[in-house]
Amino acid sequence: MNTITETHFKFPGQKSFYKGKVRDVYNINDEMMVIIVSDRISAFDVVLPCGIPYKGQVLNQIAAHFMKATADIVPNWITALPHPMVSVGKLCTPFKVEMVIRGYLSGHAWREYKAGKRELCGVKMPDGMKENDRFPEPIVTPTTKAEVAHDEDVSKEEIFKLGLVSKEHYEVLEKYTKALFKRGTEMAAKQGLILVDTKYEFGLFEGKIYLIDEVHTPDSSRYFYKEGYEELQKQGKPQRQLSKEFLRQWLIENGFQGLEGQKLPVMTDEIITAVSNRYIELYEQITGTKFVPADSTNLQKSLEESILKYLGKGTPA
Repeated sequence: MNTITETHFKFPGQKSFYKGKVRDVYNINDEMMVIIVSDRISAFDVVLPCGIPYKGQVLNQIAAHFMKATADIVPNWITALPHPMVSVGKLCTPFKVEMVIRGYLSGHAWREYKAGKRELCGVKMPDGMKENDRFPEPIVTPTTKAEVAHDEDVSKEEIFKLGLVSKEHYEVLEKYTKALFKRGTEMAAKQGLILVDTKYEFGLFEGKIYLIDEVHTPDSSRYFYKEGYEELQKQGKPQRQLSKEFLRQWLIENGFQGLEGQKLPVMTDEIITAVSNRYIELYEQITGTKFVPADSTNLQKSLEESILKYLGKGTPA
């Protein structure tokens, strides 16, 4: 399958280019941001070598779906989607933290808990919990936003001490985080899913806080199937989930957790197809609509033409 793992376009008015773990970000005239959501996939903060078919389209369209559905809670950066893999919008200045919120003891939180820790990012976790148990109330566990290397857990007090975010702004970010998670939880429940945990990123544009990046996608969120959750918990069995956790588990089983000296296992066609299918499944499950794959015959050309058309400069020579 044709996938997009990198782009190197030169658009009119382009001021800069930034390549993230998954997104290629183009700054247009210091006013507009063009984001191409690639088919790259990362785990343990490491970008894996193989692209995942349709992953970029899935992420872009799920993010747009939830941005629209939460615009009454917090304004977001998106103004247009000129291509299934592209979002265009306001060039915001990102806050230097990612707002992680957890409704259940899963993933990283469970790994810390199993290691004996009862506090995460300055937040106490109750004793006697099992993996995937629901917290009495969702907990906010921020991380630093690292451009290189790993994001790090950080407490609210450390955020203030390091000067990452002002107290005034942080209170607003935490309020938005809880409100967004509540809305996401309600929307997931209607589709037979449980929103387990997620992360939000925010930025400033002309002094106003906007929701940026992505929201409630399988890259930023973990979902369980609602049906059977209670029974599986009683039996102490793993939950059926739609997220990247199964990929992380595959990597762990093959001796990789992103630690120094560890070698990435080879991703077989089987695992690549399984990951792609999982992303499409989540799209259909969470949006309640059928996924329509975009034409992938010449993705580079269609991306460039769509963006140039939106920018009003015609097609490339």
